[in-house]
Amino acid sequence: MKKIYTMFSGLVLASLSSWACADALQVRSMAASCAGCHGTQGVALPGMDSLAGQKKEDLLKKMQDYKSGKKPATLMHQLSAGYSDAQIEQLASYFAALKK
Repeated sequence: MKKIYTMFSGLVLASLSSWACADALQVRSMAASCAGCHGTQGVALPGMDSLAGQKKEDLLKKMQDYKSGKKPATLMHQLSAGYSDAQIEQLASYFAALKK
């Protein structure tokens, strides 16, 4: 019985670990679409906003404001509308964790 429990626990941990890895890759893929304007790894060239190292709450609010139309933009309101609230939160976490 102990062997079955150990084997089952190992399978659960392995599946959780692969899910977390897939989730992280998905977030990085979403973030890559931001690089055209906001720079690789969220560090933009002069004239654009860098996303790397900003507070998660600030990034989240800006994206939600773009999505709702509260904050006017040329392109961001269209891009943000394509993300779910959960995806916006993942992106905000990702960029907040990067170094400036």
